[in-house]
Amino acid sequence: MRSEARTVVVGIGNDFRRDDGVGPVVVETLRSRASVGALPAGTELRSCGGDPVRLIEWWDDAEFAVVVDAARVRPGYPGRVHRLEPGPGQPARFPTTSSHGFGLIEAWRLAQVLGRLPRRLVVHAVEIADASVGMGLSPGVAAAVPYVSDGVVSEIVRHREGAATRRG
Repeated sequence: MRSEARTVVVGIGNDFRRDDGVGPVVVETLRSRASVGALPAGTELRSCGGDPVRLIEWWDDAEFAVVVDAARVRPGYPGRVHRLEPGPGQPARFPTTSSHGFGLIEAWRLAQVLGRLPRRLVVHAVEIADASVGMGLSPGVAAAVPYVSDGVVSEIVRHREGAATRRG
């Protein structure tokens, strides 16, 4: 177990399945921002294709985890963002479905059983239009990337300010 308070952002998705790659695209946007100091120092940025073991490993013992994932919603509006925050001890109930075979809900449930949840988790689920083979985001999903990136940075700043207040 790690002792320091950790913040991790995980972008879930596959860059070769069009809109499904929105999570990693947001993480790359955040990497660019981190290089110019626009992201709180010490924030871990990760991308994964949906492997639940890797996801659980990265958020295990984290003080705060933010996950960005593609979501299928019927009827959908490509680019619409759902902010979800399951509370500790609550079952994960997300109004969207993942675009992966083993989704975020299943990873949450497995981590809950294993006692490997982050202390706090926020999910930004972006509705997608196209998960076919190919590269590049559809226009609506691409337009959501700066909005989601701003939202993630704001989440981290608010969380750290709140943690500092609780300690002080």
